[in-house]
Amino acid sequence: MSGRKKGGIKVHAMIKADEDVPCFVRLTAAASHDVKFIQGLHLPAGSVITFDKGYFDYKQYDLWTAQKVNWVTRLKHTGAYTVIKNKRVSSQNKEKGVLSDQIIELGYRQRPSNHQTKARLIIFNDKDTKKQFKFISNNLKFDAFTIASIYQQRWQIELLFKRIKQNFPLQYFIGDNENAIKIQIYVALIADLLIKYLKTRLKRSWSFSNLTSMLRIHLMSYVEIIKFLNNPEKALINIANIQPRGPTLFE
Repeated sequence: MSGRKKGGIKVHAMIKADEDVPCFVRLTAAASHDVKFIQGLHLPAGSVITFDKGYFDYKQYDLWTAQKVNWVTRLKHTGAYTVIKNKRVSSQNKEKGVLSDQIIELGYRQRPSNHQTKARLIIFNDKDTKKQFKFISNNLKFDAFTIASIYQQRWQIELLFKRIKQNFPLQYFIGDNENAIKIQIYVALIADLLIKYLKTRLKRSWSFSNLTSMLRIHLMSYVEIIKFLNNPEKALINIANIQPRGPTLFE
Protein backbone atom coordinates (compact mmCIF):
# COMPACT_ATOMS: atom_id res chain seq x y z
CA MET A 1 0.00 0.00 0.00
CA SER A 2 1.15 3.58 -0.68
CA GLY A 3 -0.26 7.09 -0.79
CA ARG A 4 -0.74 6.75 -4.55
CA LYS A 5 -2.37 3.37 -4.57
CA LYS A 6 -5.36 2.04 -2.65
CA GLY A 7 -5.24 -1.37 -1.09
CA GLY A 8 -6.68 -3.47 1.66
CA ILE A 9 -5.91 -6.16 4.17
CA LYS A 10 -7.94 -9.07 5.53
CA VAL A 11 -7.71 -10.36 9.07
CA HIS A 12 -8.54 -14.07 9.34
CA ALA A 13 -8.97 -15.41 12.85
CA MET A 14 -9.95 -18.65 14.55
CA ILE A 15 -11.39 -18.78 18.07
CA LYS A 16 -12.38 -21.68 20.29
CA ALA A 17 -16.08 -21.97 21.12
CA ASP A 18 -15.47 -21.69 24.87
CA GLU A 19 -13.20 -18.67 24.52
CA ASP A 20 -13.66 -15.14 23.23
CA VAL A 21 -10.22 -14.29 21.90
CA PRO A 22 -8.39 -15.52 18.77
CA CYS A 23 -6.15 -18.57 19.07
CA PHE A 24 -4.87 -18.21 15.49
CA VAL A 25 -4.59 -15.11 13.30
CA ARG A 26 -3.38 -14.58 9.75
CA LEU A 27 -3.23 -11.37 7.70
CA THR A 28 -3.58 -11.51 3.92
CA ALA A 29 -3.98 -9.03 1.08
CA ALA A 30 -7.58 -8.05 0.40
CA ALA A 31 -7.32 -9.40 -3.15
CA SER A 32 -6.25 -12.89 -2.02
CA HIS A 33 -8.81 -15.70 -1.89
CA ASP A 34 -10.19 -16.57 1.55
CA VAL A 35 -9.70 -20.29 1.00
CA LYS A 36 -5.94 -19.96 1.51
CA PHE A 37 -6.61 -19.43 5.22
CA ILE A 38 -8.35 -22.77 5.86
CA GLN A 39 -5.74 -24.60 3.78
CA GLY A 40 -3.19 -23.66 6.42
CA LEU A 41 -5.19 -24.93 9.40
CA HIS A 42 -4.01 -28.13 11.09
CA LEU A 43 -6.68 -29.51 13.41
CA PRO A 44 -6.59 -32.58 15.68
CA ALA A 45 -8.89 -35.53 14.98
CA GLY A 46 -12.31 -35.09 16.55
CA SER A 47 -12.31 -31.30 16.15
CA VAL A 48 -15.47 -29.50 15.07
CA ILE A 49 -14.86 -26.41 12.93
CA THR A 50 -17.44 -24.01 11.53
CA PHE A 51 -16.69 -21.21 9.08
CA ASP A 52 -18.24 -18.78 6.60
CA LYS A 53 -19.32 -20.00 3.16
CA GLY A 54 -16.59 -17.83 1.61
CA TYR A 55 -14.03 -20.42 2.73
CA PHE A 56 -15.17 -23.12 0.33
CA ASP A 57 -12.77 -25.78 -0.91
CA TYR A 58 -14.20 -29.23 -1.60
CA LYS A 59 -10.77 -30.88 -1.61
CA GLN A 60 -10.02 -29.36 1.81
CA TYR A 61 -13.38 -30.68 3.06
CA ASP A 62 -12.39 -34.19 1.92
CA LEU A 63 -8.99 -33.84 3.57
CA TRP A 64 -10.61 -32.91 6.88
CA THR A 65 -13.01 -35.84 6.57
CA ALA A 66 -10.05 -38.19 6.05
CA GLN A 67 -8.41 -36.64 9.14
CA LYS A 68 -11.65 -37.17 11.15
CA VAL A 69 -12.23 -33.43 11.52
CA ASN A 70 -15.90 -32.39 11.57
CA TRP A 71 -16.76 -29.28 9.52
CA VAL A 72 -19.94 -27.21 9.27
CA THR A 73 -20.55 -24.32 6.89
CA ARG A 74 -23.21 -22.82 4.63
CA LEU A 75 -23.87 -23.81 1.04
CA LYS A 76 -23.02 -21.10 -1.47
CA HIS A 77 -25.90 -19.77 -3.54
CA THR A 78 -24.13 -21.00 -6.67
CA GLY A 79 -23.15 -24.34 -5.13
CA ALA A 80 -24.36 -27.29 -7.21
CA TYR A 81 -25.24 -30.62 -5.61
CA THR A 82 -27.05 -33.89 -6.20
CA VAL A 83 -29.36 -35.39 -3.59
CA ILE A 84 -28.42 -39.00 -2.80
CA LYS A 85 -30.74 -39.71 0.12
CA ASN A 86 -33.46 -37.99 2.15
CA LYS A 87 -33.20 -38.54 5.90
CA ARG A 88 -36.15 -38.51 8.27
CA VAL A 89 -36.68 -35.30 10.25
CA SER A 90 -38.14 -35.79 13.73
CA SER A 91 -41.17 -33.80 14.85
CA GLN A 92 -39.04 -32.11 17.53
CA ASN A 93 -36.56 -30.88 14.92
CA LYS A 94 -39.37 -29.70 12.66
CA GLU A 95 -40.69 -27.57 15.52
CA LYS A 96 -37.19 -26.09 15.96
CA GLY A 97 -37.04 -25.10 12.29
CA VAL A 98 -35.40 -28.03 10.48
CA LEU A 99 -37.10 -28.36 7.08
CA SER A 100 -35.07 -31.19 5.55
CA ASP A 101 -32.04 -33.40 6.13
CA GLN A 102 -30.34 -34.89 3.07
CA ILE A 103 -27.20 -36.75 2.02
CA ILE A 104 -25.79 -34.97 -1.02
CA GLU A 105 -22.87 -34.89 -3.39
CA LEU A 106 -21.38 -31.44 -3.91
CA GLY A 107 -20.32 -30.46 -7.42
CA TYR A 108 -21.51 -31.24 -10.95
CA ARG A 109 -21.90 -34.93 -11.71
CA GLN A 110 -22.02 -34.27 -15.46
CA ARG A 111 -18.54 -32.78 -15.30
CA PRO A 112 -16.13 -35.64 -14.54
CA SER A 113 -13.23 -33.20 -14.22
CA ASN A 114 -14.93 -31.47 -11.30
CA HIS A 115 -14.43 -32.68 -7.74
CA GLN A 116 -17.44 -34.24 -6.00
CA THR A 117 -17.67 -34.23 -2.21
CA LYS A 118 -20.11 -36.24 -0.14
CA ALA A 119 -21.83 -34.14 2.52
CA ARG A 120 -24.97 -33.61 4.53
CA LEU A 121 -27.37 -30.78 3.74
CA ILE A 122 -29.62 -29.30 6.45
CA ILE A 123 -32.23 -26.77 5.33
CA PHE A 124 -33.18 -24.68 8.34
CA ASN A 125 -35.75 -21.94 8.88
CA ASP A 126 -34.83 -19.37 11.54
CA LYS A 127 -38.05 -18.48 13.36
CA ASP A 128 -36.63 -15.19 14.66
CA THR A 129 -35.37 -13.76 11.37
CA LYS A 130 -37.78 -15.72 9.13
CA LYS A 131 -34.80 -16.55 6.91
CA GLN A 132 -33.94 -19.91 5.40
CA PHE A 133 -30.41 -21.30 5.58
CA LYS A 134 -28.65 -24.25 3.95
CA PHE A 135 -26.00 -25.83 6.15
CA ILE A 136 -23.59 -28.49 4.93
CA SER A 137 -21.44 -30.81 7.03
CA ASN A 138 -19.48 -34.04 6.81
CA ASN A 139 -20.91 -35.29 10.11
CA LEU A 140 -23.63 -37.87 9.52
CA LYS A 141 -24.30 -38.66 13.20
CA PHE A 142 -25.07 -35.31 14.80
CA ASP A 143 -28.70 -34.33 15.23
CA ALA A 144 -29.90 -32.02 12.41
CA PHE A 145 -30.63 -29.18 14.83
CA THR A 146 -27.16 -29.65 16.37
CA ILE A 147 -25.63 -28.94 12.95
CA ALA A 148 -27.62 -25.69 12.72
CA SER A 149 -26.66 -24.74 16.29
CA ILE A 150 -22.95 -25.32 15.60
CA TYR A 151 -23.03 -22.87 12.71
CA GLN A 152 -24.84 -20.29 14.85
CA GLN A 153 -21.82 -20.28 17.18
CA ARG A 154 -19.83 -18.81 14.28
CA TRP A 155 -21.43 -15.49 15.27
CA GLN A 156 -18.75 -15.29 17.97
CA ILE A 157 -16.20 -14.31 15.34
CA GLU A 158 -18.48 -11.51 14.10
CA LEU A 159 -18.84 -10.19 17.66
CA LEU A 160 -15.06 -10.33 18.08
CA PHE A 161 -14.41 -8.11 15.06
CA LYS A 162 -17.29 -5.80 15.99
CA ARG A 163 -15.77 -5.33 19.46
CA ILE A 164 -12.34 -4.58 18.04
CA LYS A 165 -13.66 -2.10 15.46
CA GLN A 166 -15.74 -0.26 18.07
CA ASN A 167 -13.04 0.03 20.73
CA PHE A 168 -9.74 0.37 18.90
CA PRO A 169 -8.59 2.92 16.29
CA LEU A 170 -8.49 0.84 13.12
CA GLN A 171 -10.50 3.16 10.90
CA TYR A 172 -7.29 5.00 10.07
CA PHE A 173 -3.73 3.73 10.01
CA ILE A 174 -0.75 5.67 11.34
CA GLY A 175 1.56 4.30 8.64
CA ASP A 176 0.83 3.34 5.06
CA ASN A 177 3.37 0.56 4.55
CA GLU A 178 2.60 -3.13 5.07
CA ASN A 179 4.63 -3.51 8.25
CA ALA A 180 3.07 -0.46 9.94
CA ILE A 181 -0.45 -1.67 9.18
CA LYS A 182 0.26 -5.16 10.48
CA ILE A 183 1.77 -3.77 13.68
CA GLN A 184 -1.29 -1.59 14.34
CA ILE A 185 -3.65 -4.54 13.82
CA TYR A 186 -1.62 -6.84 16.07
CA VAL A 187 -1.43 -4.14 18.76
CA ALA A 188 -5.24 -3.91 18.70
CA LEU A 189 -5.55 -7.70 18.98
CA ILE A 190 -3.07 -7.78 21.89
CA ALA A 191 -4.91 -4.96 23.67
CA ASP A 192 -8.20 -6.85 23.21
CA LEU A 193 -6.60 -9.97 24.72
CA LEU A 194 -5.21 -8.08 27.73
CA ILE A 195 -8.54 -6.37 28.47
CA LYS A 196 -10.44 -9.67 28.19
CA TYR A 197 -7.96 -11.18 30.66
CA LEU A 198 -8.33 -8.19 32.99
CA LYS A 199 -12.12 -8.67 33.02
CA THR A 200 -11.63 -12.19 34.38
CA ARG A 201 -9.63 -10.79 37.32
CA LEU A 202 -12.24 -8.23 38.36
CA LYS A 203 -15.03 -8.77 40.87
CA ARG A 204 -16.92 -5.75 39.61
CA SER A 205 -18.88 -6.18 36.39
CA TRP A 206 -17.68 -3.94 33.55
CA SER A 207 -18.83 -3.76 29.95
CA PHE A 208 -15.93 -4.08 27.54
CA SER A 209 -16.44 -0.59 26.10
CA ASN A 210 -16.60 1.08 29.55
CA LEU A 211 -13.54 -0.78 30.73
CA THR A 212 -11.63 0.23 27.58
CA SER A 213 -12.60 3.87 28.07
CA MET A 214 -11.55 3.84 31.73
CA LEU A 215 -8.18 2.33 30.87
CA ARG A 216 -7.67 4.88 28.11
CA ILE A 217 -8.30 7.75 30.55
CA HIS A 218 -5.93 6.38 33.20
CA LEU A 219 -3.33 4.89 30.88
CA MET A 220 -0.56 7.10 32.30
CA SER A 221 -1.76 7.09 35.92
CA TYR A 222 0.08 5.21 38.67
CA VAL A 223 -2.69 3.09 40.16
CA GLU A 224 -3.23 -0.44 41.42
CA ILE A 225 -5.40 -1.30 38.46
CA ILE A 226 -7.27 -4.30 39.89
CA LYS A 227 -8.11 -2.52 43.15
CA PHE A 228 -9.03 0.68 41.33
CA LEU A 229 -11.37 -1.03 38.82
CA ASN A 230 -13.04 -3.14 41.47
CA ASN A 231 -14.04 0.01 43.38
CA PRO A 232 -13.09 3.27 41.62
CA GLU A 233 -15.15 5.40 44.04
CA LYS A 234 -13.36 4.14 47.17
CA ALA A 235 -9.95 3.26 45.74
CA LEU A 236 -7.16 3.51 48.32
CA ILE A 237 -4.98 5.33 45.84
CA ASN A 238 -6.06 8.89 45.22
CA ILE A 239 -4.69 9.73 41.80
CA ALA A 240 -4.96 13.45 42.38
CA ASN A 241 -2.74 13.26 45.48
CA ILE A 242 0.06 11.24 43.99
CA GLN A 243 3.26 13.30 44.15
CA PRO A 244 6.19 12.76 41.78
CA ARG A 245 9.03 10.94 43.53
CA GLY A 246 11.88 12.65 41.71
CA PRO A 247 12.72 16.18 40.51
CA THR A 248 10.70 17.57 37.63
CA LEU A 249 11.55 20.02 34.88
CA PHE A 250 9.60 22.74 36.69
CA GLU A 251 11.69 22.74 39.86
